[in-house]
Amino acid sequence: MHSLPKPTDIEAAALRLAPYAQLTPVLESRALNARMGCRVLLKAEMFQRTGSFKFRGAMNFLLQLPVDARARGVVAFSSGNHAQGVAAAAAELGLGATIVMPKDAPVAKIAGTKAFGARVVFYDRQVDDREAIARRIVDQTGAALLRPFDDAAVLVGQGTVGLEFAQQAAEVGVTLDHVAVPCSGGGLVAGVSLGFLAAGAATKILAVEPEDFDGMGRSLRAGRRSSASGGPMSIADALMAPTPGAIPFAVAQQTLAAGVAVSDAELARGVAYAVQVLKLVVEPGGAAGLAALLSRKFSCGSTVGVILSGGNCDPERLAACCHRWPEP
Repeated sequence: MHSLPKPTDIEAAALRLAPYAQLTPVLESRALNARMGCRVLLKAEMFQRTGSFKFRGAMNFLLQLPVDARARGVVAFSSGNHAQGVAAAAAELGLGATIVMPKDAPVAKIAGTKAFGARVVFYDRQVDDREAIARRIVDQTGAALLRPFDDAAVLVGQGTVGLEFAQQAAEVGVTLDHVAVPCSGGGLVAGVSLGFLAAGAATKILAVEPEDFDGMGRSLRAGRRSSASGGPMSIADALMAPTPGAIPFAVAQQTLAAGVAVSDAELARGVAYAVQVLKLVVEPGGAAGLAALLSRKFSCGSTVGVILSGGNCDPERLAACCHRWPEP
């Protein structure tokens, strides 16, 4: 493996992405503070382009592609948020994009991907190998393969979320004790940990995963890459990698405080709380950190941060979560 990403790489990525990515807001709720007995700052990445943090990593990767490689386009595999991030970044730079997506991906994510002009190739997640499908397309076209998390450039782009969050907290005189970050393959949480280090913040970064997909937490406890059972499916469609990526885990071993797991019921409460109390649309995967906070899976300290990583949620899912938790 090449040398691992460093905090200085996050700073370079932030400069690279400045003309393209949104500076997303940090929000605060008196009701949430009162409920938790501490100050909670929410980094609202659902206001990023395409509705999730994924645009950052995709754009950072594509901006570093050689000009001759750009002409052959890009291929990605994703359940939705990475798909939309890649499609939007490719469209911004005038590149062709082919996205391999599960046929049961949320309708909003499929529509969002197609809206950016990407070609969508569907697969069945129960029987097909999405990486093999993507690799065949790469072999046929010579396009670049843009992985969702196990890539240094992608991880570094995602890490700009953490650098921004630390800087925004510092601007209001706050040092965050913990930050809860949704985790699938680990690109976001590992990148965020480097972003906080780049800002000089001694904040404990926590990976939050669905139960049965908590590969990062298991890996941290075992001291080596380990896999969760990977089933049954979670309502957090964006967080269903049972094993962390090699690069994210190598970083996480050095930088993360811990990993915690949340149930589907707890994820649904996070979504319902976001809608009913915070007045925010957050998808189940994006609400994982909030779910862990509400379920008191970690100690708050005096000030805690939560990254709300995405808001691409079908209305039916929002309604189901709110029905399940009328008083979250």
